[in-house]
Amino acid sequence: MQISPSILSADFANLQAELEAVADADWAHVDVMDNHFVPNLTLGLPVVESLLRVSPLPIDCHLMITDPDRWAPAYAEAGAGSVTFHVEAAADPCGLARRLRAAGSRAGMALKPGTPWAPYADLLPELDMVLVMTVEPGFGGQSFMADQLAKVAAVRESVRRHGGEIWIQVDGGVSAQTIEACAEAGADVFVAGSAVFAAEDAAAEVRRLRELVRAHPH
Repeated sequence: MQISPSILSADFANLQAELEAVADADWAHVDVMDNHFVPNLTLGLPVVESLLRVSPLPIDCHLMITDPDRWAPAYAEAGAGSVTFHVEAAADPCGLARRLRAAGSRAGMALKPGTPWAPYADLLPELDMVLVMTVEPGFGGQSFMADQLAKVAAVRESVRRHGGEIWIQVDGGVSAQTIEACAEAGADVFVAGSAVFAAEDAAAEVRRLRELVRAHPH
């Protein structure tokens, strides 16, 4: 059970300090948006490279971008520990996942809320993580979509049948109120943005979230 605070809700003028405040988490989740695949523009490779130099945590890059086949491997080459692309945007998800692994990162594949899991289940052997979005990607602070938990459960069942160490991540509206339902459905990596960085004590909120999911091992 891993906690990956999303810096989308952090103070962009003080990212190093914000990362150090959540140093007890497992990952730092970095949302890359290009204003094409999603209607928002956040940060790109130069900022990720800077974060990699100062982050006390491994970087978990979530690429909400068009043409990840072209752009995603550079994030792995830069040193991101995990790189997640959107299957809706990838021309060759199998080939891209292999290139990410070859570049030294874990390969993640994300699904938007409207994207079904079943057509992509055969990609599991190429993946280290599946990200089920529990909001429409693009902006932080959105409300959790409980109807996505059935998809989390379907991915968990596929992972059980396949075997191996494939993580299931949830991202969007994850908080103390929703994280246990995510864990019960089968998630084991939890992205929390505003729940952590809007809290009075970000480190304490990470500990609280970890305690809530500790009772739900898979």
